[in-house]
Amino acid sequence: MTNTDRVAWAITGSGHYLKECIQLAEQLPAVDLFLSKAATEVLQAYGIPVKHLKQHFRIFHDNTASATPVGLFYEGVYKQLIVAPATSNSVAKMVYGISDSLVTNVYAQAGKCRIPSIVFACDVSPTMETEAPGGTVTVYPRRIDLENTKRLMDFEYTRVVTDLPSLEAALDIPAPCLNISSF
Repeated sequence: MTNTDRVAWAITGSGHYLKECIQLAEQLPAVDLFLSKAATEVLQAYGIPVKHLKQHFRIFHDNTASATPVGLFYEGVYKQLIVAPATSNSVAKMVYGISDSLVTNVYAQAGKCRIPSIVFACDVSPTMETEAPGGTVTVYPRRIDLENTKRLMDFEYTRVVTDLPSLEAALDIPAPCLNISSF
């Protein structure tokens, strides 16, 4: 099978710009969502029903020990992997080569297949405002989280973006296309 125009979009357990990431994914044609176990929980907490997502995407859940859907990367189904948003936990696993979840496994396999990845890292500055289910909160990423984000920037076939405008630019989607009120 040859490479198509499909995009694999992986979501971790972060709520940081989660709704906006979903909106961006909806702007792209032919997107498959790969949801970590934590992503499924967080989507519910943020009022984004997986049932709604099934109307727009083919969805793969983290429910097999061997992460069976990674075989699609070997078959040339995807032209790109996007991990957005990416928790500090997932970023750390990516940096250290740990692929024990669906998201970290698809990241590892994309790299092994030389499929470019975009990772929207959540922990990028010492003090950050982020959206929690109850409203905006201030968080203080740890030094190790910030260091891992920087380390991931040096990985081959990986582009790390650190804010929503950078993600939009990497995807080549104009910001006015976003309609965040659909949830």
